[in-house]
Amino acid sequence: MNAASTSSRPADTGHPAVELSGITKRFPGVVANHDIRLTVRRGTVHALCGENGAGKSTLMKILYGMQRPDEGTITLDGEQVALHTPADAIARGIGMVHQHFMLADNLTVLENIVLGAEKPHGIAGGARAKIKEISDAYGLNIRPDVLVEDLGVADRQRVEILKVLYRGAHTLILDEPTAVLVPQEVDALFDNLRELKSEGLTVIFISHKLGEVLSVADDITVIRRGTTVASVEPAGTTPKQLAELMVGTELPSPETRESTVTDVPMLRVDDLHLSATDSDGVVRTVLDGISFTIHKGEVLGVAGVEGNGQAELVEAIMGTRDPDHGTVTLDGTDLSHASTRKRREGGIGYIPEDRHRHGLLLNAPLWENRILGHVTERPNSKGKLLDLAGARKDTERIVEEYDVRTPGIEVTASSLSGGNQQKLIVGREMSHQPKLLIAAHPTRGVDVGAQAQIWEQIREARHEGLAVLLISADLDELIGLSDTLRVMYRGRLVADADPAVITPEELGSAMTGAAGGHLGTSHDDTSADHGERGGDQE
Repeated sequence: MNAASTSSRPADTGHPAVELSGITKRFPGVVANHDIRLTVRRGTVHALCGENGAGKSTLMKILYGMQRPDEGTITLDGEQVALHTPADAIARGIGMVHQHFMLADNLTVLENIVLGAEKPHGIAGGARAKIKEISDAYGLNIRPDVLVEDLGVADRQRVEILKVLYRGAHTLILDEPTAVLVPQEVDALFDNLRELKSEGLTVIFISHKLGEVLSVADDITVIRRGTTVASVEPAGTTPKQLAELMVGTELPSPETRESTVTDVPMLRVDDLHLSATDSDGVVRTVLDGISFTIHKGEVLGVAGVEGNGQAELVEAIMGTRDPDHGTVTLDGTDLSHASTRKRREGGIGYIPEDRHRHGLLLNAPLWENRILGHVTERPNSKGKLLDLAGARKDTERIVEEYDVRTPGIEVTASSLSGGNQQKLIVGREMSHQPKLLIAAHPTRGVDVGAQAQIWEQIREARHEGLAVLLISADLDELIGLSDTLRVMYRGRLVADADPAVITPEELGSAMTGAAGGHLGTSHDDTSADHGERGGDQE
């Protein structure tokens, strides 16, 4: 089955699929887009690159009808149009998969997909058959009757992609589509994009992974500080050149090879077990005998395909889930039955996987977000009372120190770009000098400049003795930052990897269950190394 069987082939008008001319969009205190020009050829993958805050998301929201430009024109297939709502864009064959997904957790996959598009197929057999056809055609492996709240991030992304295809989109906007995929899955996605392209469909691909951009894109447009700065062809461009166009600096590296690992245990997790009941009422094992130790000055990286228990492990350590069995000890103190607040006060910093759902109050000003999770700690409080002046002053320090680009601390968190939201969270968590930092996908969806800043903050804190539990889908990040690497599969730690020699391809293979044991080194060498570091499964 090919793409033509799931989407009607768009008519070839001889015109570009999308032409944006002179697009300008202003918000209070900031010009998000200024005189942007973008031409996207029909039947191509067109990459849009730029640092966080460059105006990429605003531009795509304008194309998707979520926002209206103050100036400029939108032309689709040679016809100038006015897109007032996403419904207008959908009717014109434009679909968008957002970096932060637009799904209702309390509805099933099928209900989310057909929501707002019930007429063409109906919720019964027609819709189910159409969903299965598209899912099978593109290898999305979607189960229509599962509740979205039971899905991991990768599965949610696949649902969003299927939802767009279900509506018959001819032009797909994909915002950071590979952020949660292992290399093998990225290759499969790119094969799907090439097939879509061969059927005449058009893809606008937003990504900060410059190597991926160069491998899949037919054309690349770079925007910086709200305006177009270059249009380049992938064949004649390197990642270094692309990074310099985006942010004016070389492509950063997460490489950390000097050891700072001590023999002082900081976090000890012993025999952690957790069961959960899924949407069908079936009890399944989510965590199965997880044990590890992280020492002062050590970064323990956990690799795994989304949905294999990483999120539940973090929740068990943070105290938002009660495990069936096992203990969590921080710096010699048993926190197994402590509240989340006590764990925070005990020295745990937390960069959550989903900054919108668990890291920020989007409609609150930045200074209120500074307080979030640290309401009882200085400078946010004096005794039992909140210190609002202290919180405001420290927010200004974080904005300056962590380069959070904002008109001021009174604006809402929702007004910041994704990368600046992430820098605010990192600044907040690092400001309390934690003993342990749980960093879940700390650089997901941020540009190379913000990525480099976050990596440097982690490296500096590690040098000062911080213990870090790093969970990431960016395999280069895991390999580069970690002192010790573990692979998580179906709720168990199934393999050890040596960050000094493991390749992303080998690590990706282990994440899918294709390899186990000790990777990238001999069993004896790995055992000796882990015995010295104390990062062994117990």
